[in-house]
Amino acid sequence: MNPLSISQLTEKIKLVLESELEPVYWVVGEMADFRVAPQGHAYFELVEKQGNQVLAKIKANLWQFNYRSVAAKFENITGTSLKNGMKVLAQISVGFHSVYGMSINVKDIDPSFSLGERARLRQETIDRLTREGLIRLNGRFELPPVVQRIAVISSATAAGYGDFVNQLENNPYGYQVYHQLFNSLMQGNEAVSSLIFALEQVESQITQQGLEAVVIIRGGGAQLDLDCFDDYRLGAKIANFPLPVFTGIGHERDETVADLVAHTRLKTPTAVAEFLLSGFREFEENLGLILQRLDRTTQFRIKEEDSKIQHFSLRTKALAVHRLSLESERVKTLGRQTEQACRNLIRMESIALDSLEKNLKKTLGRFVEVQAGKLDHLEQVIKQMDPEVLLKKGYTRTESQGKPVHLVNLSPGDTLLTHTFAQKISSTITQIEEK
Repeated sequence: MNPLSISQLTEKIKLVLESELEPVYWVVGEMADFRVAPQGHAYFELVEKQGNQVLAKIKANLWQFNYRSVAAKFENITGTSLKNGMKVLAQISVGFHSVYGMSINVKDIDPSFSLGERARLRQETIDRLTREGLIRLNGRFELPPVVQRIAVISSATAAGYGDFVNQLENNPYGYQVYHQLFNSLMQGNEAVSSLIFALEQVESQITQQGLEAVVIIRGGGAQLDLDCFDDYRLGAKIANFPLPVFTGIGHERDETVADLVAHTRLKTPTAVAEFLLSGFREFEENLGLILQRLDRTTQFRIKEEDSKIQHFSLRTKALAVHRLSLESERVKTLGRQTEQACRNLIRMESIALDSLEKNLKKTLGRFVEVQAGKLDHLEQVIKQMDPEVLLKKGYTRTESQGKPVHLVNLSPGDTLLTHTFAQKISSTITQIEEK
C-alpha cells in the first residue's frame, strides 16, 4: 500500500473534476440561506426539492464582481431582489477547494426564469388568504390586560421552547404564567398536519383550561425548514382560530405566512415571552399609579374634612363666647338698673320697703329663671349644630368624587365614600333605582 496524504487526495479530486466536467453548466435550483458578506460576496445554497422534501443541495458562491451586475440586472428585470425561496436558473462552474470542499461559483442568473416556484407559491397563498379576508382576521381579538393562561405549540425538544419556558418561569418579577405544551412537529413533510392537529387540540380545551392565547414557537434553523409555515391550510387555521395567536418562529429576516395571519408576530420565542411579561409589567405599573392617585386623593379629602371640622369647631366656640358675653353684659346692665331703681324706691318709699323687697326678689327670680332657660335653649341649639351629633344618631354622609351624592350623576361601578361617626366606608354601586 502506498497511502496518500489528504492534500494529494484533494488534488486528485480537483484534477478529476476539472478534466471531466464542462467549464460551465446551467442548473435549476431554489436559493436558501442567502446572505451577503460585508466584503460584497453572496453565499447561499442551491436546493432541489420534491414537495417539501429536500433531494439535493450544494453550496454556491457569487463573488462580489459578478454579484453586483447579476443582482442589479435581476432586480431591474423582475422588480425584486435575489432572496431566499426563489427558484433560479443559474450558470455555474464547479470548483473544489482542498480545505472548503466542493462548491459552485455562480457566473450568471437568468432573470427570465423569474421568481422561484417557492416564492410564487407563497405569494399565491398570501393572495388567496387576502382575497378570503383572512390575513388580519385573527387580529380582531382584543388582548386582555394580562395574558395569564396560554397554550404553547412547539416541539418539546426544541431549543426555542426551552428558552421560552426559561424566560417565563425565571422572570425577575415573579409573574406566574400558566402554559401548557401541545407537542407538534415544527419542520418536515408532516409538520403542517401536526401543527393543525395541535391547534385542534388547543381549541377543544379552551373552555376547560381557560386559555386566553396560543403561542407557536420554534428555534431558528435553516430557511428551508420554514416551508410548513407558508402552507395555506395552516394559515387559514390560524386566521380562523377563536383565540389570538402569537408566533415566534425564530427568523429575524424571514416573515412566513403564519406570521402574516397571526394576531402578533415576534421574532423569537424569547421575544414572545418578553412580550407576555411586558403586559404584566405595564398592568402592575398602571395599578401602582392608580393606587398612588387614590392615596393622594384620600389624604387630600381627609385633610380637607379635618380642616372643615376645625373651622366649624372654632366658629361654634366663637359664637358661644360672643353670645355669652352679650348675655353677661345684659345681666350686668339689668343689675345696675335694678340697683338704681331700688335705691330710688328706698329713698322715695321707705315705708313700702318690705313689700318692694319681696316684689323685687320675685321679679329677679323670674328673670334669672327666664335667662337660664334661654341659655339652656341656646346650648341645645349649639349642640345640634355640631355634625358629630347627627353622626352619633346614626346618620351618615355619602360622597362620590368628593361631592355629596345628590350633586353627582352616579352610575353602576362608581365608588362611594360614606362617613359614619366612627368609620369611613368605601363601596361600589351595583344597582341604581330611581324613586
